[in-house]
Amino acid sequence: MKVSRYAGIVAIAVLTLGSCVPARQFEETKAKQKKCEEESASLRTQNQEFSVKLNEMNTQLAEIQRRRNSLEQDTASIGKSMRAITRNYDKLNDTYELLLQKNRELLAGNAEETKKLSGNLQMTQEELQKKQDELKQLEAQLNQKKADLDNANTELKKREARVVELETILKNKDQAVNDLRKKVADALLGFVNNGLTVEQKNGKVYVSLEERLLFASGSTIVDPKGVEALRKLAKVLEQSPDINVLVEGHTDNVPYSSASGAIKDNWDLSVLRATSIVKILLQNSKIDATRLTAAGRGEYLPIDKANTAEARKRNRRTEIILTPKLDELLKVLETQ
Repeated sequence: MKVSRYAGIVAIAVLTLGSCVPARQFEETKAKQKKCEEESASLRTQNQEFSVKLNEMNTQLAEIQRRRNSLEQDTASIGKSMRAITRNYDKLNDTYELLLQKNRELLAGNAEETKKLSGNLQMTQEELQKKQDELKQLEAQLNQKKADLDNANTELKKREARVVELETILKNKDQAVNDLRKKVADALLGFVNNGLTVEQKNGKVYVSLEERLLFASGSTIVDPKGVEALRKLAKVLEQSPDINVLVEGHTDNVPYSSASGAIKDNWDLSVLRATSIVKILLQNSKIDATRLTAAGRGEYLPIDKANTAEARKRNRRTEIILTPKLDELLKVLETQ
């Protein structure tokens, strides 16, 4: 940034900024920047919380499936025992009937034999009652196991439905981001690889514009070609109301210098450039201003850390980050 080369342009820009950007507006801009950083950190925290909750749900789902398998095994074992007891019960019942028949036949016979048969009959009755009690106990246990299994299956189905719903929302979100990237790339086709790149990462669309496409060195006034690109982007954003827009200004690591004090440093320059772009996006468009955030990063988030002219050129850029709203996903998570 050489003052001697651009003294005239800088002087005009500084006078313009000095009259248009009072100290209170500058402080408001810095406050907006801080709010943007806080919201960005909150979004990252939310994304992490969403991932943790989804992992927890998958863990719970695995545990319910394990419990269901255990219940099914217990049910099968109890059923087998019940069938065995039922067979024994039938045999004892047949024996009981036979003894009754013999008892009737021998009532008129030997008294001692009758007494013996009566004793056997009493023992058989007691054994039969014992088996009946065991059978009832096993039936009660089996019914409880069945109820537990039904409850586990119901809970499992609910969890599976929630997981499917979350996966569907995430899939639709990813598809929406991919569609948005294509729309933006198609709209800005004439600028791609000519100072502008469009890429999709981390569930967002990043539109990166080099300084040469938007601003003269040290200036916050957008060039006509940059205005054209931003207005094409604004048309896409009008058709995508569920997309939040973060405009980030970035500079190189060369200290900012100016004949006047309107712009103090690279922080000021990056914030004011982001603000200029937001204003152009809103001009003559139907975009809700609450969707847009202007932020300045100064020289502190370079994409190339080499201390070369080429690296500094790459770092002087503006990034427009398009993020789908997560309202639908948040509603599903709140019902967990």
